Amino acid sequence: MKTKKEIGRCPWTSTNPLMINYHDEEWGIPLHDDRKLFEYIILDAFQAGLSWNTIINKRKNFKKAFDNFNAGKIAKYDSKKINGLLNDAGIIRNKMKINATVQNAKAFMKIKKEFGSFDKYIWQFTGGKTIDNNLSDLKKMPVKSKESDAMSKDLKERGFSFVGSTICYAFMQAAGMVNDHLNFCFRYKGVKEK
Repeated sequence: MKTKKEIGRCPWTSTNPLMINYHDEEWGIPLHDDRKLFEYIILDAFQAGLSWNTIINKRKNFKKAFDNFNAGKIAKYDSKKINGLLNDAGIIRNKMKINATVQNAKAFMKIKKEFGSFDKYIWQFTGGKTIDNNLSDLKKMPVKSKESDAMSKDLKERGFSFVGSTICYAFMQAAGMVNDHLNFCFRYKGVKEK
């Protein structure tokens, strides 16, 4: 039996235990929980211009600062709360991204009301199925797709910001809307079978 060290895994995980755990337990697994989907879209927005390693290392702080990614609560944040977030060294203190999180929470709540769930809305961009890219090389991994282009356009029209096509594609990877585990990775087959 292979030890955890010998398991074939996507190389982007590096040696950070938080990255390895995220890869092994979350990334690419089809996700249908609205709160978690909101968390992923917010964290991917904060990642813009930064590394995922930076975000994953601050994830617990984000969770605490943003009320466990409760969109209903975040939609009601006032200037006092926003100023508190701007002074929170545990998160990325970017005013535009923090304001976008509040704006996105409001838009998220509207989508939930219209569609019954964010899950039902967001999965329409892949026809309710995971797109299997069957990649063998990290260099061939796309950074966007026609689906992420469509998602980005529609989210922006519905009031979201920091949701360019590249951010949407990263979100799709995280939420299992695309299977971009490399085909030698131990998670590839498990995600494909889901």
